[in-house]
Amino acid sequence: MRYTTDMKRLMVCVLCGLAAPTFAQPKYPATRTVDAADTYFGKTFKDPYRWLEQLKDKDVAAWFKANADITDALLAKIPGRDQLVKEWTELDKLQPASYSAIVVEHGRVFYKKTLGGENVGRLFYRDGWTGKEKLLFDPAGYKPGVTTTIQSALPSWDGKLVVLALSSGGAEFSELRVLDVARGTLLADTMYPSYGPIGWMKDSKAFMYDAGNVTDIKSLDIEQNRKTRVHVVGSDPAGDRDMFSNASNPELNIAAKEFPQAYIDETYPDYLLGTVGTVQPEIRLFMAPTSELNKKTITWNAIADVTDHLVRGFALWGDRVFAVTYDGAPRYKLVSTSVKHPDWRKATVVLPEAADSIQYIAKSKSMLFVVYSNGITGRIVKLDLRTNKTSEVRLPTTGTADISCPDAHSNRCIASVSSWTAPTTLYDVDGDRGTVVKSVFNTDVTYPGFDQLVADEVEVPGHDGVMIPLSIIHRKDLVLDGSSSAILEGYGAYGISYTPFFTVRTSVALHGVVVAYAHVRGGSEKGDAWYKAGYKTTKPNTWKDFISCAEYLVAKGYTSKQHLAGTGTSAGGVLISRAITERPDLFAAAVVNVGVANALRAEFSPNGPVNTPEFGTVQKSDEIDALAEMDGVSHVKKGVRYPAVMGVAGWNDPRVAPWQPGKFIAAMQAATASGKPVLMKVNYDDGHFTEEKTVTFKNFAGQYAFMLWQAGSKDFQPTR
Repeated sequence: MRYTTDMKRLMVCVLCGLAAPTFAQPKYPATRTVDAADTYFGKTFKDPYRWLEQLKDKDVAAWFKANADITDALLAKIPGRDQLVKEWTELDKLQPASYSAIVVEHGRVFYKKTLGGENVGRLFYRDGWTGKEKLLFDPAGYKPGVTTTIQSALPSWDGKLVVLALSSGGAEFSELRVLDVARGTLLADTMYPSYGPIGWMKDSKAFMYDAGNVTDIKSLDIEQNRKTRVHVVGSDPAGDRDMFSNASNPELNIAAKEFPQAYIDETYPDYLLGTVGTVQPEIRLFMAPTSELNKKTITWNAIADVTDHLVRGFALWGDRVFAVTYDGAPRYKLVSTSVKHPDWRKATVVLPEAADSIQYIAKSKSMLFVVYSNGITGRIVKLDLRTNKTSEVRLPTTGTADISCPDAHSNRCIASVSSWTAPTTLYDVDGDRGTVVKSVFNTDVTYPGFDQLVADEVEVPGHDGVMIPLSIIHRKDLVLDGSSSAILEGYGAYGISYTPFFTVRTSVALHGVVVAYAHVRGGSEKGDAWYKAGYKTTKPNTWKDFISCAEYLVAKGYTSKQHLAGTGTSAGGVLISRAITERPDLFAAAVVNVGVANALRAEFSPNGPVNTPEFGTVQKSDEIDALAEMDGVSHVKKGVRYPAVMGVAGWNDPRVAPWQPGKFIAAMQAATASGKPVLMKVNYDDGHFTEEKTVTFKNFAGQYAFMLWQAGSKDFQPTR
């Protein structure tokens, strides 16, 4: 008998169904409900799991712990999980070193270096770019028994001191310490909690840093009324000056949820710069001569407001200020205006809108580097501020392009190129000479088997006919018969493009798994209009685009419904929670990874107010409807056959409270009729993310193992 392609796929799917894993729901801990509700603009929204928001309550803590124990026990039975951890660890050891946070001050090159197989990075420095490497600080010895990470390191302008932001457990809020470079010892100064140092004063005797009014990092007020303080090294932090905040400058009308940050740009050292903002991309920018520091209150001059539509960075040169705008340019353009008399409506166009989108700008001593991307391939344009001439930076390889300029006193920068299947390569870019060579910080590495992978870049018709970019990574010998397990990931928020990046976790594709990334609306792969098409009232496009990409993977034989898993992280929790509540039949499994799944209540978490410009607020009638539509918890219906679901929370997460995925899982456990497991994973040694590889690898191996177990992958079926 001759089989058509469609008949073959049907037969494979039937056989796959017969071979699918047996599903047995574990005995979940009892989850009570409460008569809680909110009424906004005449509409009532019930919230029966409101009690789970009280994380300090012993009953709530016990509920999370009981679910975590069940999940940990089940994941431990999946043989492929520990094998993934081992595989990623071994691949990581192949890389001799990776470098980050490179800064040059007074001839000294400071950087954080992480060796292959090393859990967290250490701080080093060199005298000159090619000088002898010297270990400056190893966080392993900071607190015995505690894994400490260096969140950031900011050297003084004279290169003699470094402010370290030290954190643990993924908490992100840091303790600030000052390191004496010559002696290699920490001074007595300490400040906590802080998001980190912002900049040094010109005399290298004092620095500016982020601070707040409360010390409990889980307080609802932790991100309210932040300020920039100035600390003189060796003084009592209790006396640190409030340099920039609503308290010190009420005339600036800095809202409680806005973050005010003030600093001195070393490439423009005679002025103080102040930025005020939330997650809203439009910039509020202020300036003041550094002589204002001698006054009790600094008088700030407004350079830009949100109505000027400046986004993605700014830079100053001479009497001009440069910035990126979307005004009349959906894919952005670079413009400039006078520093003393800014008029953005009459700004000079420096670089007009191009076919691809501006991602950000970076400034060196006398040059501006503009980074573009079409969502997949990046490029860099150099603007010589002395001559106003532009030229393309010719990178030897293609992929996601990035650049940083660590030395304010030269035009030497470091560019990087990364792709889905090839590791990141670093290049030294000499802006003056126009040369691009492998960086002194680059180490070539070959990962076995990755040459067998390929990335298909396609566009998928969305629900409204709009074409959605989709990246599909798989083995070159993949047979498109629907039998492969697949993991589809999406994000779609803040205008962040899901550009190609390399991670050893992609090795899961070597085992026949299809790994795909949906470039949904809400990102900016196609510019500002793409971002605004998945934003607040248009947010449904985000998960509908994801659904369209999932349907494409099934229709083209990359996978089938029985083998397809979906995942979303952080703001991607909106995407995945709504995708599976709208199309539960399309997925075998889903992971809500530290994800926003209860958008109606996100505003009432510590990180919530600062995010209202992105998702909306319950205080506005049109935005409350948008929040209700994107709320995963509200769309869980009793008796629906939902896919297997796992929520993941970081107990120390300062961005997405554990109750966000927790309430979604509680609702799913009570509602699903499929008999498939609904689990709650709690990482008590993690936050939103962590640098610690031992924690990160185990966390994601557990997520992949869960999805591939439910997607029928033979290497991930639990022992009985």
